[in-house]
Amino acid sequence: MVEVSAKRRINLDALLEMILLTADLLELKANPHRKAMGTVLEAKLDRGRGPVATVLVQQGTLRVGDWFVVGATYGRVRALVDDRGRMVSEAGPSRPVEVLGLEAVPQAGDKLMVVEDQATAERIASARQLELRQARARAAAVTPLEQLSERLQAGEVKELQIILKADVQGSLEALRQTLEKLPSEKVKINIIRAGVGAITESDVLLAAASRDMQRSALIVGFNVRPEPRAREVAEQEGVEIRLYSVIYKVEEDIRNAMLGLLAPVEKEVILGRAEVRQVFRIAKVGNVAGCFVQSGVIRRNANARVIRDHVVVYEGTVASLRRFKEDVAEVKEGFECGIALERFNDIKEGDVIEAYVIEKVAPTL
Repeated sequence: MVEVSAKRRINLDALLEMILLTADLLELKANPHRKAMGTVLEAKLDRGRGPVATVLVQQGTLRVGDWFVVGATYGRVRALVDDRGRMVSEAGPSRPVEVLGLEAVPQAGDKLMVVEDQATAERIASARQLELRQARARAAAVTPLEQLSERLQAGEVKELQIILKADVQGSLEALRQTLEKLPSEKVKINIIRAGVGAITESDVLLAAASRDMQRSALIVGFNVRPEPRAREVAEQEGVEIRLYSVIYKVEEDIRNAMLGLLAPVEKEVILGRAEVRQVFRIAKVGNVAGCFVQSGVIRRNANARVIRDHVVVYEGTVASLRRFKEDVAEVKEGFECGIALERFNDIKEGDVIEAYVIEKVAPTL
């Protein structure tokens, strides 16, 4: 271990010496005379230069004009740019360079491999693209019976469809992993498209075409902006575009959007219980229960149930509530009152009247 600080320029020479010593002791060697192989560290779609990948060359030497395969795409090295922004003609082992000349944006972590010619590069890339499509098809394929079983077990899981666009591949992968790790048994996140570059009209049309239950897919842009035409189409189609520059803010908003798909949860809250001590027959009113409030509070217009011998015999509402001859809004524990129930006269001494309300609670994931 070497304690270093780039800011204060402490032990930088010692770090370089330790790297050289470790490489020497472990006999870490690379052959600069073979065809180049390397790893994509970062990738992005540059408006002026097209797809650009930052590659760390690990074996061989990468030269301008080389045909190569990287992940499921290919290309020919049109230009190499070093870490200081200078154009170079070749890059040897352990050297990071920006590679221009790709057909599409690769994934961070993809392996770059130089091949003989264009035909070989196209053949290998086509085969990998076919494998990728087949893998996606297998992952998405669910038989109707399995789908039905899954929905029954999940209680009709809701789905939030998202299109992700970011400035670079690294940010895109970080966003994808962050969203896919959001835990929820009630709402499933489905990323229907993820890519680097500006938000295009194609993204908006896909979001509109993915409309489900009057809600189209949500477009999330990270450090990118929609093209003018894409913004116009989004307004016409009613597609929501959200733009961010901080990942944790994306996570927070998507979590809130997931909650927005869920209906509020209804929860019963017991207000109080009253025991019927005497029943009074009043003309034009019916039976009124003379009660003693045992716990909590009894409120006028609250939901009520009558419990007789531990069995519910009535559910309705408290039609009127009186203390002596006065109408009151509520009666607290330890006081007597008269209770008339809506459309129920079969009240008996010893019954228990339970008052309750139904509250709507914000759902959780």
